[in-house]
Amino acid sequence: MPRKVKVIPGPSKLSQVLEVLNKVPRPALAELQALRLKMAARNDHFGARHFVRDDLPRIRYANPTLKIEVNKVKKLKEDKQWKPEIELEFRDGRKETMDLSNKLSSDIFNQLMASAGGATWNQSKLAATVPLNRADHR
Repeated sequence: MPRKVKVIPGPSKLSQVLEVLNKVPRPALAELQALRLKMAARNDHFGARHFVRDDLPRIRYANPTLKIEVNKVKKLKEDKQWKPEIELEFRDGRKETMDLSNKLSSDIFNQLMASAGGATWNQSKLAATVPLNRADHR
């Protein structure tokens, strides 16, 4: 009778997800009250779509009280030139709108953190010895 082979299981899906969500530095947005993203529902605005898929869950996990709205608008044929945008609403009442057209998701993330990340993000960026995301590898 052959011996039963012991298999060491790999990392679980949950541990992989938690590793991504807890990646250092955390995208803490203490100065931000709300984040509103407007983009096409399909076939356009790929940087914004990848940002929603890759970076927004990490931002949500680090900022549970942040109000996040993602508005995926059906693009009509006559609306050929509208652009994706992200509107930031700060706690002091100030609003800022960023154009997301022709930007990579990592560029969108870096621009968001530069404008709303505050001093903690700048300190983390200066102290980092490894690239903060995929775009910094280039």
